[in-house]
Amino acid sequence: MKMFLSHLDSPLGAMLLVTDAQQVVRALDFADHKTRLYRSLRDHYGDVELTEIPTPVEIADALTRYFAGELEALDVLRTATAGSELQRRVWAALRRIPAGRTTTYGKLAKQLGFDDPRAAIDVGAANGANPIALIVPCHRVIASNGDLKGYAWGLYRKRWLLEHEKAMAPRKEEPQTAMLPGF
Repeated sequence: MKMFLSHLDSPLGAMLLVTDAQQVVRALDFADHKTRLYRSLRDHYGDVELTEIPTPVEIADALTRYFAGELEALDVLRTATAGSELQRRVWAALRRIPAGRTTTYGKLAKQLGFDDPRAAIDVGAANGANPIALIVPCHRVIASNGDLKGYAWGLYRKRWLLEHEKAMAPRKEEPQTAMLPGF
């Protein structure tokens, strides 16, 4: 399968974007997780031929606007993913979580029609396998006790995104105490 690879910068680090011929987003990952990106492409699509291109204008513009504070800017981007039926259902449900809101793994499982509380584990696994960072907002899913739990691209990025979206209060900096001479 032929796909296209673009490089872009973000406040969270360099990113790698994979699109198809119709400029549909197939994967978006951070450059420091390049191995994860290639493994995901291989697992979902088999042999992929990647050709480097400039970032498509519509996608670059939406990401720029999102990072500038226009949180709904990513909603218009088209995505397509391969994966199991459960994964695709979870990823579609993630796109329906509005910016500035969070949900839990358990609530997401119930929303998808699962009554067994253990289904939250499967939903969490599907969430963790999400190949499209930011646009498919798996960062908006947290533990029922409010803990952030895992995030494939690092908890510091998850925290940053939730703070950026105002779904979480910014961490308070610890006051620095200065040592005065003679004390």
